[in-house]
Amino acid sequence: MLYPNDPDSYYAKRELVPAEMLTDLRKAKIVVTNFHAFKLRDRMDLSKGGRALLQGHGAALNTLETEGQMLQRVLPELMGMKNIFVINDEAHHCYREKTSAETAALKGEEKQEAEQNNEAARVWISGLETVKRKIGVALVLDLSATPFFLRGSGYAEGTLFPWTMSDFSLMDAIECGIVKLPRVPVADNRPDVDLPMYRNLWEHIRAKMPKKGRGSGETLDPLSLPAELQTAIETLYGHYEKTFALWEAAKTAVPPCFIIVCNNTAASKLVYDYVSGFRRENADGRGSFNNGRCALFRNYDDNGEPLPRPRTLLIDSQQLESGEALDKNFLGAAKDEIDRFRQEVWTRTGDRQKADRLTDAEILREVMNTVGKSGQLGGAIRCVVSVSMLTEGWDANTVTHILGVRAFGTQLLCEQVIGRALRRHSYELNEKNLFNVEYADVFGIPFNFTAKPVVAPVQKPLATVRVYAVSPERDALEIRFPRVAGYRTELPNETLTAQWTAEAKLVLNPNLVGATKTENSGIIGEKLQLDLEHLRGVRDATVLMRLTQRLLETKFRDDNGEPKLHLYGRLKAIVVDWYQNYFSCVGDTFPAQLLYQELADMVCNRIVNAITAANVGAQPVVALLDAYNAIGSTAHVNFTTSKTNRWKTDSRKCHVNWAILDSDWEGEFCRVAESNPRVLAYVKNQGLGFEVPYRYGATDRKYLPDFIVLIDDGHGAADPLHLIVEIKGYRGEDAKEKKSTMDTYWIPSVNHLQKFGRWAFVEFQRVFEINDDFAKMTERSFAEMVAQAAPACQDNRVER
Repeated sequence: MLYPNDPDSYYAKRELVPAEMLTDLRKAKIVVTNFHAFKLRDRMDLSKGGRALLQGHGAALNTLETEGQMLQRVLPELMGMKNIFVINDEAHHCYREKTSAETAALKGEEKQEAEQNNEAARVWISGLETVKRKIGVALVLDLSATPFFLRGSGYAEGTLFPWTMSDFSLMDAIECGIVKLPRVPVADNRPDVDLPMYRNLWEHIRAKMPKKGRGSGETLDPLSLPAELQTAIETLYGHYEKTFALWEAAKTAVPPCFIIVCNNTAASKLVYDYVSGFRRENADGRGSFNNGRCALFRNYDDNGEPLPRPRTLLIDSQQLESGEALDKNFLGAAKDEIDRFRQEVWTRTGDRQKADRLTDAEILREVMNTVGKSGQLGGAIRCVVSVSMLTEGWDANTVTHILGVRAFGTQLLCEQVIGRALRRHSYELNEKNLFNVEYADVFGIPFNFTAKPVVAPVQKPLATVRVYAVSPERDALEIRFPRVAGYRTELPNETLTAQWTAEAKLVLNPNLVGATKTENSGIIGEKLQLDLEHLRGVRDATVLMRLTQRLLETKFRDDNGEPKLHLYGRLKAIVVDWYQNYFSCVGDTFPAQLLYQELADMVCNRIVNAITAANVGAQPVVALLDAYNAIGSTAHVNFTTSKTNRWKTDSRKCHVNWAILDSDWEGEFCRVAESNPRVLAYVKNQGLGFEVPYRYGATDRKYLPDFIVLIDDGHGAADPLHLIVEIKGYRGEDAKEKKSTMDTYWIPSVNHLQKFGRWAFVEFQRVFEINDDFAKMTERSFAEMVAQAAPACQDNRVER
């Protein structure tokens, strides 16, 4: 479309050039390429061994092409010509960077992204300098909607390029109506966050997402996506369904397009499988099929057969733009859709050889470039799941929704990604001789309509202290503890009963699953309310059946790995009991969200805990100790910290010189513990290595309680009570899982061992109550806590 002789040439189609001048334009020699082509390539395809054999003991082989050979490859039509005019699109990637303290201070993903940006800038600007030096350049014109320096470039982030002569900003384009109006979240029903949750979704899910790209042999479960991400997908998809219906009613030739931008190939594959469907091998070698959770994006029919034309596209735009061979892991992930697109080329052209000659990269590039174009390879695409951000050469004008599942460190990056949705679908004027307003709804991208350049402040160094066990002076205060690696328990095969506790209760709310009502708005224009009302139609019977099925599949299998189907009826009754008496929905949530695998596994854990608690007398829980380091001790504490919130411990009460605090409440607890005569010793669990394994949903986690306190509860100093204390204010669902694990597994199993003393666990909550005399209230609560813990320990103890 950028070539004048193309049938769909933009110059004629968009009337960019007067009709009488099109003939002159067709005489011009035009080369369209990407900056990756300027990178010098290897002229010899050698393996590592072959290169070493040719090199021998001589100097390193230089098999890179010369600058002249590179120009001959990239610009053969322009060799020997003069007056070359260069137009750089997306020119914010084309600059000569400089080093600075701000660049050196970047870490992690931000540092990696800055290095990639700078490498791209070096290749681009160096290539243009080579063209100028070898051939000659008359003029260079930079085009960009965001002509700013990137983070890590060495310049103040967001500063305009100094050579910018006239800038028509994105805000100007939005206000003039020549692009779609982006609507971003401005309010939701999560009262515990400052910004709407879906304005910057990544901050809420980053710890639960895969850190690196999809490696060989790596098995990740698409159904285990974070509940917040699943709710975000459901919420935005619910509005997409309405948009799709409107477009279909208007008999639009192509569907609207939904873009999901991910941070790496592992995340993109998970999201792609979640929305479009997938097959996987089970542990028993048999395959299972799971259809996509978003019906309009499914690539399979209800019988699990692939649709002839995929509706969802998995793409790595950065790889396509590089011009290099596609990564084998990405090719494996996209194999099915590539094969179907190749089949479509064959069907459309009737030329099998032509379809076979096309490379995988050429097919995917053609699909990507024709999204939203009727009758072409990508015309039926409804959803694009992308790695990178589709910044280069993408022309779809049917994008109506964008979901960001990655970090967005700069406003420039936000503008780039949102820009993929802003090309108008229609340029027809209405009766007022104006464009009709078009919207693009955006989740997960913290776009700020009034962003300013950012200058990183200089950080002053912090003072540090060494935290260690004072030996030998305080060795009498040493506290030893078992290092539990797991638990073994036998669930009954026939009679199943459940002993419910307060920890079994589950209140489904926006804090747990993510915002369920979100208001999207642009700087001008109509606001939009997004919700989960489309989930209201899921029946309770469906939820109960799926939960029971999940309970059987994950918790009740025989020695051969087969589900114990004869327990289905009794398990169903226990699930119904829990559902009716220990489950509720608030904040516009719906029972259907229990089918998120993370929440379903959380429910299964609570039910199994209740069954285990009812059976603990007949079949005690057994603690499995660390095979290499079964006993931990305060004697091993030795680390350095710069945290300023710390308590200097009493040499008569604590083996360690400092207690490093997570809150001021913990400091008050230290004061009360040191002044209480029944306390023999205590330690803050920081650098101690005291961890409690537990499960949250389907994820294995480690819980670090706050304190271990040795108390004389009437048995004398030779037989103290080991009291594990958690300072807890707000109790989320995670806190319930921790307490349930301590009460049901860790405490009974350790006491059953009979060689680590007597142990008990309490949550110290009353410290957070408002009281005029805080000190007295804390001391009174501490005494009540000790009195409460002692009998509980006796109940769990097995008599010698």
